[in-house]
Amino acid sequence: MSTPPVLLGIDFGGTKIAVALADPSGRRLATATVDSAGEFGARAAFDRGVRAARELLDGADGRPLVAVGVSTFGIPFEDRVELAPAIPGWDDLAFGRELRAAFPGAVVRMATDAKAAASAEATWGALVGCDPAIYLNLGTGLSAAIITGGNVLLGRHGAAGEIGYNLRAVDDAGLALDHRVPLEWMVSARALAKRGTSAVGSARDLTAAEVFEASAENKTLGDVIDEFVAELSFHLVNLAISIDPVRIAVGGGMTGSWDRLRPGLERALSAGVPFPPELVLAAFPFDAPLIGAVALAVEAAQDRLGTVTAHLAQHGDGKAAPEPALNNAHKTKD
Repeated sequence: MSTPPVLLGIDFGGTKIAVALADPSGRRLATATVDSAGEFGARAAFDRGVRAARELLDGADGRPLVAVGVSTFGIPFEDRVELAPAIPGWDDLAFGRELRAAFPGAVVRMATDAKAAASAEATWGALVGCDPAIYLNLGTGLSAAIITGGNVLLGRHGAAGEIGYNLRAVDDAGLALDHRVPLEWMVSARALAKRGTSAVGSARDLTAAEVFEASAENKTLGDVIDEFVAELSFHLVNLAISIDPVRIAVGGGMTGSWDRLRPGLERALSAGVPFPPELVLAAFPFDAPLIGAVALAVEAAQDRLGTVTAHLAQHGDGKAAPEPALNNAHKTKD
């Protein structure tokens, strides 16, 4: 009996990298998380993720790797990553080619973190059967994904839902990106941490979680949170008006403070949207991009193993046929 294969899922985040080893059904066999160490640059962060994935693979008792699913901040392509400011140099990585070189012989599929997370929520989580729906990712950065007909909307360049680039004021109209402040610079975990640190004159950099926690006792930080929620609400209401979703699911690291975020968002949606959608916490609030990456690997494995099975079925002498050459080229899923 041949050795059953395994899959890898990798989620490259701005502050952490999560990896999972799974069987062909998607059942996770082992997981690990490492810091992105983005301060050392893109190459160091990428290599840390690959090394963590290989360490999991080393514990797979020699089972062959058939597919790798990857989610990342920014929009991944074979030779680059677009819209990826979280780690310097990330946009210069030949992302698809680097991944295939790191895992030779495996099929590689890629998606943005938000779109991978949205796919996981639409398949197994809080957005099952919701058409249309919105997934809002509140993490190191800010983005959204739109689900319609059970599929995540890509857009022409894979950039649908990248609301972190939204204009913040009427005066921003007509200004190039380098002449205005995009929404993500004011509404994201990274932005909130900076605003909170500046507001109280902290001698050390606060985290977004610390800003939320301290806001209950510190009026200055409470005002920072209120302004943050108000600006996020403004853009979420406009997005909901455009899409008319059944439900909005919110995920990402900032949902650790969901009790502080939810009331303001709900009030704004109820008041501003003609047909207010339901607002819920994502079923996988903290690891949906990783789950989505595993799902990409499952789909890739099914395609590959199905191709091999069909080839063997056509080989009518009952002998083991050589594995056909398989196309490992990037298949756009984001």
